[in-house]
Amino acid sequence: MKVIHTLAELRQALDGERHTAFVPTMGNLHDGHLSLIELARQRGGPVVASIFVNRLQFAPHEDFDTYPRTLERDCELLAPAGCDIVFAPSERELYPEPQGYKVHPPSELADILEGHFRPGFFTGVCTVVLKLFHCVQPRTAVFGKKDYQQLMVTRRMVDQLALPIEIVGGETGRAADGLALSSRNGYLSAAERAEAVQLSAALRRIEAAVSAGRRDWPALESEAMNALAARGWKPDYVAIRRRRDLGAPADGEPLVVLAAARLGTTRLIDNLELPG
Repeated sequence: MKVIHTLAELRQALDGERHTAFVPTMGNLHDGHLSLIELARQRGGPVVASIFVNRLQFAPHEDFDTYPRTLERDCELLAPAGCDIVFAPSERELYPEPQGYKVHPPSELADILEGHFRPGFFTGVCTVVLKLFHCVQPRTAVFGKKDYQQLMVTRRMVDQLALPIEIVGGETGRAADGLALSSRNGYLSAAERAEAVQLSAALRRIEAAVSAGRRDWPALESEAMNALAARGWKPDYVAIRRRRDLGAPADGEPLVVLAAARLGTTRLIDNLELPG
């Protein structure tokens, strides 16, 4: 496995490759990321993973400065997983000058849910993803479904800009107790880690209620928000939406429930596709 830090070296290493599979990450990897590497291997090769903590998608009060940088450990995980190239550029390498040109996704998709609580987040995501796509020029790119809205925003960007890239969504990796795997889980104390499973439990309760025939969507959302708040969480949203566009739910359409809540100082997100 090669570890590459410059765009010139990356382009040289990928010269002539037509089936590159790409997994963009911010590092601090876990088993969920490694499952995306395996999915990428099934789709093409060589497999490239990027490790870059993207300043553009962090608000000033968020954890850009404290986000764990664990390149050596990440490479130790990626090599046996089947990654061929790690692209780990410095900030100066990827943004040699202030990034004045940015991708602004449509507000109806990017300014709701995560975009509402993290203004500008998806502009930062789309800008760095598009730039990485130009660097790597993959045939396939793999993203985790835990970041459900991010995956949808990326798919729409690729479609509207007619990029020759297949976007593949990998299933959310989970711990044995159901907690969605996340790089930020490492911020949790032991007591918070034990409590954190309640986020996925809230989604499963909604799934069970929908399976039993309930269709009172606002009440289901409120019940979940209140249950989390009663346990000491600070929920941003629990939202039942259409899978196709994250619009308002309608009976008979495929739905997904998405949630974001803060436990202590750690903000966690999760989602669950609901039965049709």
